[in-house]
Amino acid sequence: MTTPQARGVIFVHSAPRALCPHLEWAVGRALGRAVNFDWAEQPVLAGSRRAEFYWEGVAGTGAALATAIRGWEHLRFEVTEDPTPRSDGGRWLHTPGLGIHYSQTDSAGNVVIGEDRIRYAIELAAGDAFELQRELDVALGAAWDEELEPFRHASDEASVVWLHKVG
Repeated sequence: MTTPQARGVIFVHSAPRALCPHLEWAVGRALGRAVNFDWAEQPVLAGSRRAEFYWEGVAGTGAALATAIRGWEHLRFEVTEDPTPRSDGGRWLHTPGLGIHYSQTDSAGNVVIGEDRIRYAIELAAGDAFELQRELDVALGAAWDEELEPFRHASDEASVVWLHKVG
């Protein structure tokens, strides 16, 4: 059986200038080929840069990419992997203060929370609605989204990429 091909995007929301070539090398190693990012200034954080890179590879490449670039200080990024007919999609979020968060995604890019994680949240909440909301926010990666949102808006002026129909 052949491994399904997947694709996704790496969003480097903020990286110090000195780290940029190292990120390209790490991504290139994970993909097995040299890559070049189109870097731009990140207006939200002076002295940092941002980039978006569209990738293709075998299913599971998103995890390999997130692993390859996590752990550097002062780095904010997202890696997405679209689902394939035989594999789930995923989204990895990283911030310096929070570390990394992984979420499974569906075909529309929505975060999917598994039954066991929901049951765990209900059990921990023990009838406390505020605690249940807090646990579900953790499962959704709300703190990561909140921290990354201003950095995402910095790309609003970026050129539009038209996607094609899949399937």
